[in-house]
Amino acid sequence: MISREDAYRLVTEKVKQINLIKHILAVEAVMARLAEHLGEDRATWGLVGLLHDLDYSKTADKPDKHTFITEQWLKELNAGLTDEMMHAIRAHPGHIPCENRMDWALYCCDPVTGLIVAGVLMHPDKKLAAVTPEFMLRRFKEKRFAAGADREAIASCEKIGLSLEEFMGLALEGMQGISDELGL
Repeated sequence: MISREDAYRLVTEKVKQINLIKHILAVEAVMARLAEHLGEDRATWGLVGLLHDLDYSKTADKPDKHTFITEQWLKELNAGLTDEMMHAIRAHPGHIPCENRMDWALYCCDPVTGLIVAGVLMHPDKKLAAVTPEFMLRRFKEKRFAAGADREAIASCEKIGLSLEEFMGLALEGMQGISDELGL
């Protein structure tokens, strides 16, 4: 299977927008933290998070193609992702239904990172370390705040056995662990 280092190198080759790379790293960190909490393989879940938006630069204006190009690139590279890993990547934008914990985890992690970044940017300290789950839950309830963050997808954390509060806390922990890379 592709190493984390090779996957990261691939991300930096394919993705040129710094904010998109930060989003990808945030999703990787949250997926890894969820894996730890749920007793899943941290490296596998982290790799799924790292590769989930690999083709987004090419497909941003063609959402129906998103993840299909990623799948093609990874096959050409013999990246060795399992069917389960590819299923999670393909399910996160809704191309196919979520079927297991990894699918649901990626599906709810993707939008929560954007919500958290927006929360950090509006927080007086503008630092991830200062943001609490309670602060983020209040922002979550404000429909106009970070309106693009799909609340329904975030709330699907219940499909992996987590309350919204637990999920928000774990997502924050994951992102706080890489706050320097995120510039937050």
